[in-house]
Amino acid sequence: MAIINFRDGRPIYEQIADHYKQLILAGVMEADEQMPSVRALAMELSTNPNTVQKAYGELERSGYIYSVSGRGNFVSDNTALRRAHREELIDETARLLSDANMIGFDAKELYEEALKRAKL
Repeated sequence: MAIINFRDGRPIYEQIADHYKQLILAGVMEADEQMPSVRALAMELSTNPNTVQKAYGELERSGYIYSVSGRGNFVSDNTALRRAHREELIDETARLLSDANMIGFDAKELYEEALKRAKL
């Protein structure tokens, strides 16, 4: 599992948290699915368990997972998370289109160029 990229400037816990956010938002991990234990994931990633615990804490604060005392961490229902993420993407896209319009870029041309770069 290649979650950690040592060339990435972000802290390891943030990379772990972002990886699981993507899995949850994509529906790869479903609601109420158990997350790997802190120890197991730390061993798999060859990192400190405190680092994994910090990533899980971030995921819990953000609403991606919830903790059950004595049982572990579980994936939250991602319906609201997906909706909120979608709204953030729409707002960001609207802001970018507005910026592009202010400097004279055509929205369709910008969209087509962005699709090419995203390789979609």
